[in-house]
Amino acid sequence: MQNRSVFLLSVLCFGFAFLYVPILIMMAYSFNASRLATVWGGFSTQWYGKLLENDQVIDAALLSLQIAVVSASFATLLGTLAGLTLARLGRFKGRTLFSGMISAPLIMPDVITGLSLLLLFVSLETLIGWPSGRGATTVTLAHITFSMAYVAVIIQSRLTSMDNSVEEAAMDLGSTPLRVLWDITLPIIAPAMVSGWLLSFTLSLDDLVIASFTNGPGSTTLPMLIFSKVKLGVTPDINALATLIVGVVTIGVVVAGFLMFRAEKQRNRDVQAAIAGNQ
Repeated sequence: MQNRSVFLLSVLCFGFAFLYVPILIMMAYSFNASRLATVWGGFSTQWYGKLLENDQVIDAALLSLQIAVVSASFATLLGTLAGLTLARLGRFKGRTLFSGMISAPLIMPDVITGLSLLLLFVSLETLIGWPSGRGATTVTLAHITFSMAYVAVIIQSRLTSMDNSVEEAAMDLGSTPLRVLWDITLPIIAPAMVSGWLLSFTLSLDDLVIASFTNGPGSTTLPMLIFSKVKLGVTPDINALATLIVGVVTIGVVVAGFLMFRAEKQRNRDVQAAIAGNQ
């Protein structure tokens, strides 16, 4: 039994090391004084200064953040509605088709999704004149399309495991379905909505393939810019950029986790207070 525990612990440590050690190495080499990204030439922060002076990188980063925020917000809204539909409406006509359409982006290769959306946008432009060319708008719509599927799965899972007695008790006390949704259901699934938003934000910020199909001239996203730079040779400013992204994402996850933990703790206090008051 002890040997088995040691083996499982070793495998776990190896897995985490395989995942995080390259990231730590990349972050260390972002402070490399040498122009060669793989040759250590001493400690220096010059690449961070040069990165902040690069207007092309700044514009691409701001565009990617804008697209990620907008697409994540709409994907969370639409995905929540889809998850509520699948979890609360039971067996309705067309449920199988609707569920299949929600699940399709999860298993569809990015190349197929990007090509399909490209053909869709080209056909719409030919038929109705919108969108007039491809750019940030089409990339945002494409990211909403596949991100909402992930949010719907998260929301449906949370609603399926949720105790419905609280909602039923609220309706027995005279609350309308809309009031129950606003006061009971949404606060309970709020952590799942936050998780879905963060996942959608990350997927949008990380996407390269679909954005390459649905993008146009003059609206280069950050992953596309990084990919174009990597093809010409990796320089330490790419490591600096990646380090900043890792830092921002880490801070966002920590803050979101803290807020979710505090909200969950407050809900538990409210439930215990309500139970004590009834007794």
